[in-house]
Amino acid sequence: MPSPKGTYVYCIVAAPRRPRLARVPAGVPGAGKVRLLDVDAGLFLAVADLPLDRYSEAAINTGLADLDWVSRVAVAHEAVVESFIAATAVLPMKLFTIFTTDERALEHVRSQRARITAVVKRVADQHEWGVRVVLDRTLAATPAPKTKKAGSGAAYLSQKKAHRDASRELASRARETVAGLFDRLAAKSRDARRRSASELPVQGGPLLLDAAFLVPRAREATFKALAARESKTLARQGYGLTVSGPWPPYTFVQD
Repeated sequence: MPSPKGTYVYCIVAAPRRPRLARVPAGVPGAGKVRLLDVDAGLFLAVADLPLDRYSEAAINTGLADLDWVSRVAVAHEAVVESFIAATAVLPMKLFTIFTTDERALEHVRSQRARITAVVKRVADQHEWGVRVVLDRTLAATPAPKTKKAGSGAAYLSQKKAHRDASRELASRARETVAGLFDRLAAKSRDARRRSASELPVQGGPLLLDAAFLVPRAREATFKALAARESKTLARQGYGLTVSGPWPPYTFVQD
């Protein structure tokens, strides 16, 4: 007996005409082909049929313990969302947004029509860009003042204090550097948000800045050029800057 099907929802798409699906990827494992539901004029829901036994609440809860499985589903979900990036606006839905029928999915979206309209207006014709800054402490550090060798404990304590002061100066300078960078990039954006990831260990050094910028398409070239200049300047000071994008406005669709 065939498994009952549910409706898996990837995203809401705002576009003046119905988007084409020729280049939309397969989607989450086990799902059917991506199709569109008409919500209203110029608003569509990207969905797919999904076997409910494979994606029941119990099955999902079990699967959440398998990071490889979650990663595969998340990557497939995001690939579908990102395939609509050329639309006026794309509002990503959360992973594992599933309804029992198309009608239930449409009912849910239409019940939030006012909020969705406001979000579409806020992010229309804009993309999200990510910026991360890491610090190479060796390159960025100012050498601590040298102290003469001495047999007394006073010389040892003096040297320890000099290293402590140098570390504090480096931390203070790093905070000022990334704050200034954030402000300059935000000035070229419609909105900007810092994620709470400061000082997390990552490859290359401590993560000093993890930020998302909502950039109008007309300003993207200016934003990227500024980021490239900032990257060269920061590299000479021991910082590494990476830019990713363009993305759907994942960070900016929440109220």
